[in-house]
Amino acid sequence: MQTLDLGRSGVHLGHHVASRVRGRVAKPAQARRDERPPDASDGAWPRVAAASQPAQRFVLASASPRRLALLAQIGIVPDAGDAADIDESPRKRELPTAHAARLAEAKATRVAARHAGAFVLAADTVVAVGRRILPKAEDEAAARACLALLSGRRHRVFGGVVLIDPAGRARRRLVRSEVVVKALSAEEIEGYIASGEWRGKAGGYAIQGRAAMLVRAIHGSYSNIVGLPLFETVALLRGAGFRFAVADTLTGEAAL
Repeated sequence: MQTLDLGRSGVHLGHHVASRVRGRVAKPAQARRDERPPDASDGAWPRVAAASQPAQRFVLASASPRRLALLAQIGIVPDAGDAADIDESPRKRELPTAHAARLAEAKATRVAARHAGAFVLAADTVVAVGRRILPKAEDEAAARACLALLSGRRHRVFGGVVLIDPAGRARRRLVRSEVVVKALSAEEIEGYIASGEWRGKAGGYAIQGRAAMLVRAIHGSYSNIVGLPLFETVALLRGAGFRFAVADTLTGEAAL
């Protein structure tokens, strides 16, 4: 019958359309594999080697254990320590700030000449009462005189820092801290002299040691008083393009 023929024709048409739809929606697994984008594991794309960073060397222009320890505190271990071995005597009428800046510059310049292409960091620490520069105490008499002068007063510690980058460009910082020492009795002075830790220290004391119990207050950078202002040192290194070996969790910079 006519209606029956149309029904069969409709059934056949529906089957044909469904087959075409199934062909678009559900392709064979082999076709899906053939049409996927290639990835590196297939060997279809050339592998690109990661760009390597140029080698860098970092030299500390000092043999100071204190400065080495401070750098280690922020994850920096120098490739070399090379003391400049310069005359550190103050010039006539030289102010403490000028003295710290001059010595740091002289140390950096001398050591950089021996380490071409390296980052060279130099520092100098000056303890001053007013315009008077206190010496690095080398004997008990000098240490005793320094402690007597510092007793019951406020004094300043200036830190000169110079960084010379691999291209020979110099960057500089001058940092000031203040220290307030309690009034010291003769027994306290003699007790500290007996410790021996004053030897070779600017101003005749080491705040990171037993002298901490003689200090009432500090203002400014503590690491500057010890021997190297870390905040300013990191700023100099980062500005010069130095790559830190550990991730900088404070700024989010990745390790290199």
